[in-house]
Amino acid sequence: MTPREGLRGRRGAGVAATGEPAPAPEHGILDEMLEGCQILGFDWRYLYVNDALVRQSHRTRDELLGCTMMEAYPGIEATPVFASLRRCLEEREASDFENEFDFPDGARGWFELRIRPVPAGVFVLSVDVTARKLAELALHEQLDRLESLRAIDLAILGTTDQGLALRTIVQETGKRMSSDAVAVLLLGAHSPLLEVAASDGLRAAEAERLRLRLGEGVVGRAALEQRTATLSDLEAAAGDSVLARLAAEAGFRTLSAAPMVARGRLLGMLVVFHRAALRLAPKEVAFLEALAGQAAMAIASSRSFADLQRLNLDLTLAYETTIEGWSRALDLRDRETEGHTQRVTETTLRLAREVGVAEAELVQIRRGALLHDIGKMGVPDAMLFKPGPLSEEEWAVMRRHPECARELLAPIDFLRPALDIPYCHHEKWDGSGYPRGLAGEGIPLAARLFAVVDVWDALRSDRPYRAGWPEEKVLDYLRAQSGSHFDPAAVEAFLRLQSRGA
Repeated sequence: MTPREGLRGRRGAGVAATGEPAPAPEHGILDEMLEGCQILGFDWRYLYVNDALVRQSHRTRDELLGCTMMEAYPGIEATPVFASLRRCLEEREASDFENEFDFPDGARGWFELRIRPVPAGVFVLSVDVTARKLAELALHEQLDRLESLRAIDLAILGTTDQGLALRTIVQETGKRMSSDAVAVLLLGAHSPLLEVAASDGLRAAEAERLRLRLGEGVVGRAALEQRTATLSDLEAAAGDSVLARLAAEAGFRTLSAAPMVARGRLLGMLVVFHRAALRLAPKEVAFLEALAGQAAMAIASSRSFADLQRLNLDLTLAYETTIEGWSRALDLRDRETEGHTQRVTETTLRLAREVGVAEAELVQIRRGALLHDIGKMGVPDAMLFKPGPLSEEEWAVMRRHPECARELLAPIDFLRPALDIPYCHHEKWDGSGYPRGLAGEGIPLAARLFAVVDVWDALRSDRPYRAGWPEEKVLDYLRAQSGSHFDPAAVEAFLRLQSRGA
């Protein structure tokens, strides 16, 4: 019995078909559950908590049992979860939902909650989904930032007007860094002064006075040394009278500045201002540095088109690294299939070359293969990792993951050409696949090739519900499905590739 099967068995034994837990004498069953279990009385006091709930709650058992929820979590009365609990206590109304919770110690968590009325009050089962939510938030944050980099890239490629490109940069920087003001300070061609070339959030007079000497003050020294700098108290900045005056007039408290460098040559500094006292996280500093690099590209493009071509290649590599990062994150989400994405990507590229796909098209096939399962970010973990067969309703949700992939990737211009595999790899040659029921050569070639490789790798790999098949059994299955599930020409090419050990 797998751990998940064991968990499902315990849940079935400890919770009645109505969703209500067993009576108090059966709490020993609840004690063993990996999900958090708690019972609140009609006076809001904790009557029972299991070990999992204690871990989730950021409280000790003694701090919960006998205490009211309001005593354990001051201010919880104003939250939606409290309102749901009240309805359950007063109106005996059950509810299921996902809840974001801010703990008194500053921690943040997400939980899937099942709230049910019981004779003693209300029973709550909670599943901690914080890791999944953080991964989703990180992915969406990366997408947002990639959109900014892409917008800047398009501004650079679409014009030789340095001013227009820099205005795009300061606007995107302000939006993604949640800053109160942004300025691009350029180093004079024949002077040691850093002066504002573009800004957002600064008044004209403030931008005019923002002149910093290279090597002087925090920003000047950081520029000279080509490093990122932060200043947490502008008003108290010794030797930075210009910044101190700006803080007094505009209310800025903190500053972060990253050097704009092209070909080892300092071009200026990208500076963000905040009125709140804060310290940028390492990933935010890294993003600011990436934006500074983009700003350097814009400046260099107005001076040298050759420089733009070289630096644009660096950006392309950054895109590919980001895609590979997403791919690794998806594999890590499901450790049972870890390594699957890299294997099917490499094999699909070999198969594409085997059938004569042009090298220029392989980059889109590679991106599509790496992101083929990105739509599963929209599938709940309970369905994705269910050890047994899915119900019809669950299959309906699962079959939506190609649509989720399209919705996620289509708005990103440079990924749109790579959508064939994420969107169409579950279509079948005979038209019985999904999401659109395409048939024959109506299915994009990249998706037809990938479908063969994807099934081949999946059947060879161990899963919680079955052992991996021997290689010859897998190849026999591909032959049997040729002309129904798979494109016969794709199967023939794949078998030819396998026979050569390529």
